[in-house]
Amino acid sequence: MENKTLNRILENGIIAIARGIYGEKLLHAVGALLDAGIRAGEVTFDQKSSGEETFESLLKLKAAFKNDAAIGAGTVLTKEQLKLAYDAGAEFIVSPNTDAAIIRETKQLGMVSIPGAMTPSEIAAAYSFGADIVKVFPAGALGVEYFSAVTTPLSHIKCAAVGGVTVENMAAFKKAGACAFGISSSLFDKRLIENEAYEEIKRNAAAFISIAANKRGN
Repeated sequence: MENKTLNRILENGIIAIARGIYGEKLLHAVGALLDAGIRAGEVTFDQKSSGEETFESLLKLKAAFKNDAAIGAGTVLTKEQLKLAYDAGAEFIVSPNTDAAIIRETKQLGMVSIPGAMTPSEIAAAYSFGADIVKVFPAGALGVEYFSAVTTPLSHIKCAAVGGVTVENMAAFKKAGACAFGISSSLFDKRLIENEAYEEIKRNAAAFISIAANKRGN
């Protein structure tokens, strides 16, 4: 059965990750990213807070952009956070780790599951639990050669490069087989957001979109 959320994420593979950005600034920044062609965005949970800001942000993003982008929640570590995300209308769930209970409940609730993994065993386990995409994390620190080495024998599993993906290395990760890319500060540049430089945010996003559109990844 076709999964519209998964298809939207994979349209160009770029997931914009908002960390610690809320309210009107988040709405304006996401609007700029969507204008550039980004089709998926996540708001992360802060483990030191109640999660209310993430919940409210997801509600507002869904209300503003539900027809334009897939909206998800990131850094989901607990069932309580998963429930908050679901209640706010999140369409996909991203975690930094592989947790069978979180993955299975995400799927039971009808959302796309994107857990984090580092080793081949973790990647294979996440897939066996029902993950739609496995995020290899932290991709930038591990490097393109590592990403290629661990994902090549697991080519039946959709793997995303997340953490440290830049305009300089994104093409190499794409060539190595990444189906998607989680990108945070390069898209949600807090200095640009503070200065309301949304056209510059849009231009930065367009650079990533251009790389994603290159089918050969070079």
